[in-house]
Amino acid sequence: MDDTVKPAPVKLSFSHVGLHCVDLPRMVDFYTRVLGFTESDRGVVRGLDIVFTTWDPLDHHQVALVSGRPDLSGFNHVNQLSFRVPRLEDVQSVWRRVKDEPGVHDMRGTNHGNAFAFYFRDPEGNRVEVFCDTPWYISQPCIELLDLSRPAADVMAEAEAFCRAAPGFKPIEEYHADVARKIAAHGRALAGGETE
Repeated sequence: MDDTVKPAPVKLSFSHVGLHCVDLPRMVDFYTRVLGFTESDRGVVRGLDIVFTTWDPLDHHQVALVSGRPDLSGFNHVNQLSFRVPRLEDVQSVWRRVKDEPGVHDMRGTNHGNAFAFYFRDPEGNRVEVFCDTPWYISQPCIELLDLSRPAADVMAEAEAFCRAAPGFKPIEEYHADVARKIAAHGRALAGGETE
């Protein structure tokens, strides 16, 4: 093999995240009791306690919580943790579970056009997003307030009307096909083939 030729990129799929925690028991309680993750394992690594949690039996862990985060700056290097659910009703269910939880703050429902999202800060200030995809694509970014207390059917009807009038509207299948073509062209370009 010629070491001067770079191999093609390997397709990566998001698997899990690890968070350093100031108050590990509080974070384990929040992620298991409120968000419903199950503790799959725990132990000590390099002198730090670690708790593994998951929703998927095929994934040993999706969120690993690790002790040892200093409570110094108030700035968090993690932008957000995003979790996909199947339906708008599931986003609303998470909102109902989380909204009155002590220590949770900065909550907002958002219609992105291509997704319905609920954003909030967990007890240590990490931004969490729980979202479901919609059947539409519109030009991004799109950030419209979303009242998660409204009936799902009303939200869907209003969102569809909004999306159909928005720039870039197309059915999500058409958008996925467009992106698949872009990914294939990009892969060929990276492999030294045709340009994008």
